Amino acid sequence: MKFLRSAAVASASFIVVTVGCLVSQPVDSQPAPAQEQLVDAAGNMHIPKKYRTTYEFLGSWSVAGDKGAKEIHVVYASAGTAAAYRTTGKFPEGSILVKEVYGAATSGMTTGTVSHQDILKGWFMMVKDSNNSHPDNKLWGNGWGWSWFDAGNPVKTTSTNFRSDCLGCHIPAKATDWIYLQGYPGLKK
Repeated sequence: MKFLRSAAVASASFIVVTVGCLVSQPVDSQPAPAQEQLVDAAGNMHIPKKYRTTYEFLGSWSVAGDKGAKEIHVVYASAGTAAAYRTTGKFPEGSILVKEVYGAATSGMTTGTVSHQDILKGWFMMVKDSNNSHPDNKLWGNGWGWSWFDAGNPVKTTSTNFRSDCLGCHIPAKATDWIYLQGYPGLKK
């Protein structure tokens, strides 16, 4: 009986010490996951593979139609972007914003007429670049890299020039670094 009690105490002590070591292990000592290269040397971009699980949700938008929403936009930012923005009021260099664009479906439910995201149309991606790192690429300028990707191909943009393909929608947000801040509660202090 004495042996069993000693064994139980020894086992419990081993578990407490082991768990204590695991819990107190600094986060920095864990190997960092490999950074996915999203922009090549020429400035060509592609949508991050795991943005939904590794990026921060910033907010969503509904684009109104005649009978409910026409589109739903869901926006994510690379890790740390929102915290840095809240601190400095600026997007840090290299910040990545990914907007999913969905067609919307509208129908009656017990709570009323509702619209929800339906079929993915594509993605819009922006990369913060105040240094004009890709002056020869027409998708970079005004402090950002800009690209649209159709739903079937997250690695090949259909955009050819940010001035003609992207900037028109963002002109009303010029004063806020081309980003519509009002839809992103995570950026507010």
